[in-house]
Amino acid sequence: MDAILVVNAGSSSLKFQIFEIVGKELERRIRGQIDGIGARPRLRAATASGEVLVDRSYEQAAMGDLPAAIAEAGDWLRSLDGFVLRAIGHRVVHGGPNYAQPILLDHDILDKLATFQELAPLHQPNNLAPIRLAMEINPLVPQVACFDTAFHRGHAPHTDCYALPMAFYEEGVRRYGFHGLSYEYIADRIGNLAPDVGQGRVVVAHLGSGASMCAMKAGRSVETTMGFTALDGVPMGTRPGQMDPGVVLYLIDQKGMTTGEVTDLLYRASGLKGLSGISGDMRDLLASDDPRAAFAIDHFVHRCALSVGMLAAALEGLDAFVFTGGVGENSAPIRARISERLSWLGVELDDAANNAGKTRISTQTSRVALYVLPTDEELMIARHVHALITRP
Repeated sequence: MDAILVVNAGSSSLKFQIFEIVGKELERRIRGQIDGIGARPRLRAATASGEVLVDRSYEQAAMGDLPAAIAEAGDWLRSLDGFVLRAIGHRVVHGGPNYAQPILLDHDILDKLATFQELAPLHQPNNLAPIRLAMEINPLVPQVACFDTAFHRGHAPHTDCYALPMAFYEEGVRRYGFHGLSYEYIADRIGNLAPDVGQGRVVVAHLGSGASMCAMKAGRSVETTMGFTALDGVPMGTRPGQMDPGVVLYLIDQKGMTTGEVTDLLYRASGLKGLSGISGDMRDLLASDDPRAAFAIDHFVHRCALSVGMLAAALEGLDAFVFTGGVGENSAPIRARISERLSWLGVELDDAANNAGKTRISTQTSRVALYVLPTDEELMIARHVHALITRP
């Protein structure tokens, strides 16, 4: 069967899915991942119906880094019978100023994408690594990059610039926004679920280890909380979110920190982890009775509520609010606390629906509809790849 492989590589995990091409449609056949890379590696994969195909653990030395994990996943995927691979789709976090659509990759484009690695050090190098390996193993299989920044392209320049000399904007120093594949999927999902709402003013909160929010009007991005890099906006698991840039100058000039040390602090040791001193995982914080955990959660909810106000202003009103991402989809307490802070907008939470994890969690009288929608970045990538390789 003709198939598309989708790869989403992170710093300690490698996710992959196989979609069968059935005419003009795509059907998910296999979902798998390797997690615990460099610590306790584990390869797991199952069919769409949940049948386990592999569940294998490894010694740390056997899979100490992402390239080793890519090689192992590749060996397992090549052992599968019945799939004829027509293309591989990759999530690439940063497309920079030149790439606003999914694109067939070659070595020249790959080298250009590598220049954005310093803007997304947790993601971009890992996104590009499996592309390079796949090109070496089977150069005849088309590789397609799908960008997290693409959905936000098309904003008015005055909304995406920084108040710096325009020469910086022209060379690419501007607000890009991220989580675009997730937002694009949710825009399509809400449009099918509630067409009137989808054509209105919607704020989507992608809340997880990485977190951001996006204001959409008629399914198109109008404003978002992330900017030049994936550090901006709401607090995240290990990243601080919005911060006075003067803090960075202070850390370098007064504390004597190197740029490498500041980078490590901002990407790996801040956010919920830094505030709590316990963990960057919201589940750990909610389960803890340590006051520092409660403090970090209070900060997260506060900053999220402030960001919704900003995005509602960009939309000149609000018709719906959508929770997605790992925290947004699974944490009823966080949804409740954020919703409570939005009562001034006319939000009325249905506690029973929220606790039960329903799709709509607002009351019927709520002026703003509240939804919980699981995101599906991999399906969005597969759709883009299919459209690109079947284009006349």
